[in-house]
Amino acid sequence: MFACRPISDVSSDLTVEVGTSSFALHKFPLVSRSGRIRKIMLEAKDSKICRINLAAVPGGAEAFELAAKFCYGISIDITLANIASLRCIAHYLEMTEEFADKNLGSRAEAYIKDTVLPNISHSISVLHQCGTLLPVAEDINLVSRLINAIASNACKEQLTSGLSKLDHNFQGKVMEPETPSDWWGKSLVVLNLDFFQRVLSAVKSKGLKQDMISKILINYAQTSLQGFLARDPNVTKGSLPDLDLIKKQRVMVEAIVGLLPTQSRRSPVPMGFLSSLLKAAIGSSASISCRSDLERRIGLQLDQAILEDILVPSTSHGNSHSITMYDTDLVLRIFAMFLNLDEDEDEDNHLRDESEMVYDFDSPGSPKQSSILKVSKLLDNYLTEVAVDSNLSPSKFIALAELLPDHARVVSDGLYRAVDIFLKVHPNIKDSDRYRLCKTIDCQKLSQEACSHAAQNERLPVQMAVQVLYFEQIRLRNAMNGGGHNQFFFGSLQGQFPQRSGSGAGSGAISPRDNYASVRRENRELKLEVARMRMRLTDLEKDHVSMKQELVRSQPGNKLFKSFTKKLSKLHSLFRISAIKPLGGKPNSEPRFLFQKRRRHSVS
Repeated sequence: MFACRPISDVSSDLTVEVGTSSFALHKFPLVSRSGRIRKIMLEAKDSKICRINLAAVPGGAEAFELAAKFCYGISIDITLANIASLRCIAHYLEMTEEFADKNLGSRAEAYIKDTVLPNISHSISVLHQCGTLLPVAEDINLVSRLINAIASNACKEQLTSGLSKLDHNFQGKVMEPETPSDWWGKSLVVLNLDFFQRVLSAVKSKGLKQDMISKILINYAQTSLQGFLARDPNVTKGSLPDLDLIKKQRVMVEAIVGLLPTQSRRSPVPMGFLSSLLKAAIGSSASISCRSDLERRIGLQLDQAILEDILVPSTSHGNSHSITMYDTDLVLRIFAMFLNLDEDEDEDNHLRDESEMVYDFDSPGSPKQSSILKVSKLLDNYLTEVAVDSNLSPSKFIALAELLPDHARVVSDGLYRAVDIFLKVHPNIKDSDRYRLCKTIDCQKLSQEACSHAAQNERLPVQMAVQVLYFEQIRLRNAMNGGGHNQFFFGSLQGQFPQRSGSGAGSGAISPRDNYASVRRENRELKLEVARMRMRLTDLEKDHVSMKQELVRSQPGNKLFKSFTKKLSKLHSLFRISAIKPLGGKPNSEPRFLFQKRRRHSVS
């Protein structure tokens, strides 16, 4: 216990114990202003009582010392740093107007009304102090008053800022929506989680804009979670000393997710923050509902994501040979959500004008088509990244590769690159899986460089190599005929955008303007390649003849080489015949694929 701390030089007649501190005081000054001490004196059996013990004093010994000085008439400074404790100690000691005029309670209340409540930052600072003054601060409604004041002032500031922007726009000035360095929202990070939740709920109910709420929430989460958002969950989860920290982080993450704005494609919450929050939720073993909520939010905004956002390390435990580098099941769910949401929108909008539906779904410039093209590139990049994982099973890789519909990809080079890497890392893959994986690649959408690589790629099935050569031959012949390739590309586009069931006309039809622009672009590209392709074809034919002669000359009795050259000759004649007459015999029929690519219109 600390030594007695006298307030006056006159010998004391009362010792007051507050926690581990004691104060040598006098009965009369205290009794004249404190109703609580007066009751203690009146109820004491011994009229000559000289020592009392005060338990659970809000603000502790420091707050009581200030209150005792006030009782003695000593001037005290009321500041933002001590106003909360003074208001609570005044309530605890019952220092009201009933016992003395201009008592500590009324003085503190006047300071709160005049200085604290009108200012957002002052209110936040005092609210932060109330965290150590519970439950007294709640009993006197100080916490509720401060929260309501913050919410009201925030909405007033929002209205004032909006009027200021309107005034600047009316005067022809452009006002940048910058966040000032002394922005009040940053000071909310000092609050504990309970107070922060109550403040955010209050500003929501008062009508604060969603983008402002998102900024507040992101700023609080990044500060409160510290480096946990960027921490590797594999490292965190296996460390026993961090169990308490993980528990706190789990509570924090679940609370923040519960405060996020309503889910929508135009949510003001950035994708990077959602991704970091999901990784933190996984690392802290947050509830399934919390993680599912984040997965759905990411699926809604998947077209805004970059590769790093969906590279979530795997947290599964088991044999080191069966653990994958990344959580592919999670990514599969997120992409499936994105596609299912598109289907839900199609069902909800089935009563719209037909021409509007055609543009919204099929036009390359439409928002929906633009989004799905971005998502297809994202998935191709992800497949390329995970393809190097030797523990990734072919079934999971194939499930990811088959996920998107046919119209999602304009060019299949990214998917081809990922498949080639996967086949290289998994040389012992079953032939059935290899065949199914390669069927996900649309050979009509491969660039010239990709076709050249695929034609010589020994890791691909023979059927795919033949199909690549077939389409390359048709492409070359059409280019050499000058404009005869239009039918081929129209057919390709029609296959790329299948008709939607239930519509009166084929919603997969491309507008004439789009067709014309596409054909002109292809025509320019192909004409530039014609000269080089002619020379290349001539060289290949010469090499073929010389190789055949050399093989026959070196091993004339080898039946295998004879069979090989015979098949090459048949294949060469097939290309020549197909260039003149399409397979099937009808002059207007589209070219028949040597093995038909499976069309997918929905995700199971």
